[in-house]
Order: sequence, then structure tokens, then C-alpha cells
Amino acid sequence: MENNVMEPKVKAAVKQVITPAELLNHWQGHRRLTRRTIEAFPEEQLFTYSVGGMRPFAVMVNEMMGLSAAGIKGIVTGEWISVKELDYLSGKSAATTKEELLAQWDTVTDEIDNCWAQLLPEQFHENILAFNTWEGETYAMVLYWIDNEIHHRAQGYVYLRSLGIEPPAFWNRA
Repeated sequence: MENNVMEPKVKAAVKQVITPAELLNHWQGHRRLTRRTIEAFPEEQLFTYSVGGMRPFAVMVNEMMGLSAAGIKGIVTGEWISVKELDYLSGKSAATTKEELLAQWDTVTDEIDNCWAQLLPEQFHENILAFNTWEGETYAMVLYWIDNEIHHRAQGYVYLRSLGIEPPAFWNRA
């Protein structure tokens, strides 16, 4: 008599789905697109324009930079600042022009690259307490920072469209 119950299969060794270098390239692709989104804003609206009670896009950009820069440093060093100490919450974000904001964006991009080079693959599955507040595996924190950027960039797209400006093609991360 044939047994219709499926026997559990022995799990084969799982090949790596994505390398650290590929994840970094994915993240930096999103950062390149967000940079073009910042560039698309007229100077004044970048810092003042709001829809539906949302924050101006420059404020959202400061959040993205704060989480990314302090986050990647925290992963590499194991030393975390508190959430209240993040630049965008402590009032230390000093950019008042688009040029200054883009320069800060580029500095953070370089910091991510420099810190990333110090990460070991096994660190991605270590449990961390990011900003002494959020517990999870390193890879999950990085994915959150990418998701957060995508979310806020989408809000920037809404702002641009409401201003009659075509945002950058969302699929072009080159």
C-alpha cells in the first residue's frame, strides 16, 4: 500500500541568497535615487513644503541620514547613541540649503561605504540593540533603514507631484 504522507526532506545546504556587497549596492542604489529626489526639489519647498500635515522633505531626509549614519557606525563599533541623540531629533541637523543637505547626504554615503567595509558576513545575523532601543538582527536593521528611506522618498514623490514636478524614475537606481 502506498503511503500518501509526504516524508520530510533533508535540507540541503542553503546557498547565500545575497552577498553583503550586493546588499550594499542595493542600499546605495536607493540612496542614489533619493539624492536625485532631493535635487528635484526647488530650494524653498525642500525645507518648507508639506502636504496633509507631513513633515517637509528636508526633515525626512535628515531622519534618513541620522538613522543610516549613526546606525552603520553603531553596528561596526558596537557603540550606540540613544534615539534622542540622533541629529534629526536633537536639533544638530544644520543644513539650511539644498547644497548643504546634498553635501551631508554625500558624507553619509561615504560613511556607509567605509563602515560597510569593516563588517564581517557573520555580523549580519548577530542580535543588536540599535540606538539602545530596537532589538533585532543586524540585517533586519539595515533592511529597516532601507525601507524607511523608500517610505519617505515616496512621500517626497507625492510632494513633487503636487508641485507639478515629475519625480525621478523610481526604478532607476543607477
